Amino acid sequence: MIVRPGEPGGVERVHHDPLELAAELPLSADEAAYVEAARAPNTLRGYRSDWAEFTAWCDRRDRPALPAAGDTISLYLTELARHGAKVGTMSRRLSSIKFAHQLRDLPDPTTGARVVAVWEGIRRTHGAPPDQAAPLMFPELDDVLANCAQTRVWKTRPPEPDLAGLRDRALLLVGFCGALRRSELAALTVEQITEHRRGLVLALPRSKTNQRGEEPELVVLPYANRRSRCPVTALRAWLDAGEIASGPVLRKVSRGNRVLDRALHPESINDLVHAATMRAELVGGPYSAHSLRAGFVTYGHLRGASDRAIAHQTRHRSLATLGAYVRIETAWEDNAATQLGL
Repeated sequence: MIVRPGEPGGVERVHHDPLELAAELPLSADEAAYVEAARAPNTLRGYRSDWAEFTAWCDRRDRPALPAAGDTISLYLTELARHGAKVGTMSRRLSSIKFAHQLRDLPDPTTGARVVAVWEGIRRTHGAPPDQAAPLMFPELDDVLANCAQTRVWKTRPPEPDLAGLRDRALLLVGFCGALRRSELAALTVEQITEHRRGLVLALPRSKTNQRGEEPELVVLPYANRRSRCPVTALRAWLDAGEIASGPVLRKVSRGNRVLDRALHPESINDLVHAATMRAELVGGPYSAHSLRAGFVTYGHLRGASDRAIAHQTRHRSLATLGAYVRIETAWEDNAATQLGL
């Protein structure tokens, strides 16, 4: 509901969900569905959260959020920066505000001279490299895998293979060897897996860099020389034990050691990787699901793989992006500081 100025309540109140704004437009059901499909689900969740935060801020200051004035945006950014918000967070908030206005055919309030000047100053003053997850790779990954549970022991029934442990091993090895994002791991289905004489091929219909899905992205999972490090072996063991023949690959496991039909949420995958590293008592974190992808890039570089070969698997469009993953490791290579003899 929207309360117009002059009506009881005085201040214009807006929806706290930017997608609800589309419902006020003369759209057919099919058109509305396509509007929602125009953005990835994770992006839409972020827009919803950011828009709710912005409109709540506007309500507290008796300022209209839709349409938002330039001084409202600049004041909002200034307050966020003063309270320590990261530049990346503020950038996402601006995108959410822009999206909400676009849905109502309103001018973009984030492009005015006042907002641009304040935003440039904030980025120059508070800009910093984004926090990076520590790479998770061998031999540390061996310790993490070894600490995944293998057997469930019961008082009233015989011991069973620990399904959560099998799932976590598959998650870790597929995530590392496939250099997959947590959203890709969560969305992976059995139907996307194809057998190959050298291992398995994953056909990902969509990804962060392929949101329209014109052509699936191919990711290979080769057989490993060591069984304990083989993503193909770990994945097949999980699918066989869980009796998973179709649908989501990575699923929840009940406390009773039963595989459920529900796929893991991307955030759950993050939590599982973090928990696995905690069990192994690894130092040097923080570790997250992204540590698997970062670990693949770093480990591949240390093993002599070219940037182009690494990007073939990670599907990075820019080779320069890979540098952020390996900068710390390569800083020691051929560096005179290590040859001073001090």
